Amino acid sequence: MGALTSKNCILVVAAACLLFSTMGASASESLTAEPDEIAAEKAEMQDNSARLNTVLAAQPENTKQRYPYRHPKDTIEFFEIEPGMTVIDVYPGEPGWYAPILVDFLGPEGRLIGADFSLEMYPLLGSFATPKFMKQKQGWVERYIEKAGALGEGDGAAVDAFFLGSAPATLNKAVDVVLLIRASHPLNRTGDARFYRQALEEFRRILKPDGHIGVVQHRAPENASEEWAQGFNGYVKQSRIISLFEEAGFVLVAESDINANAKDQPTESDKVWRLPPTLRYSRFNPFERARMLEIGESDRMTLKFRMEQ
Repeated sequence: MGALTSKNCILVVAAACLLFSTMGASASESLTAEPDEIAAEKAEMQDNSARLNTVLAAQPENTKQRYPYRHPKDTIEFFEIEPGMTVIDVYPGEPGWYAPILVDFLGPEGRLIGADFSLEMYPLLGSFATPKFMKQKQGWVERYIEKAGALGEGDGAAVDAFFLGSAPATLNKAVDVVLLIRASHPLNRTGDARFYRQALEEFRRILKPDGHIGVVQHRAPENASEEWAQGFNGYVKQSRIISLFEEAGFVLVAESDINANAKDQPTESDKVWRLPPTLRYSRFNPFERARMLEIGESDRMTLKFRMEQ
């Protein structure tokens, strides 16, 4: 190559200055944009937290009495539930403890969908599933939609419902969060947990790629027998839940002690329903009732799972 002329040198220097000034501007924009995005995300989280506080403060007193044991604010935030999401509440009731909270919190842009156990599964859960019970259960979807839909005073989430095993195709890859709150012990009761496995497969179909499942469950001691911790006593081992999810292609991404209770130390002669709020076995024994109230609600695992990518 020939020697650079003074004119060429000037052009090279000018080009270099332009390049560095452009790079500097881009870096500056990047540095200013990132804090702005973080600030906006932080502001949204604060807004959501304030909204949740308002919703929880508006609940009736009998619901608030359970707050010290069920920690709804910490639980909802741990499961990353936000207004506008589509959330499935498994085995909720009619409409259940969390439904009034979630309908208000999710808001008019959100959806709350109840999912009860299949009619095929109920007869395997115990003698309570009489023909009369099963006939009434057949109308659960309509009753849930009616009762949960009446919540929110016209400004709440849209409501729907289905029996597990029959989630409509319109939900495919449309769900943000599935909640299994105190719902794992019935699903695990059959020896092979086939209904639990079927449910997890269905959840894989309907969850968004970045969706997740939140589990809160009465926790059995890990040294308990498999038979006692199968679910008929209300308790299931945490290792069992994790194993079922991993076999179904989920990954445990977080766990928390927010619903733990070290006072609950069940033996194999105990059932979870001895504790509040049920207090099933101490209704006519004030001393035993006081002892159960001192323990409080059960020790519970709180786990968050995502699908393997």
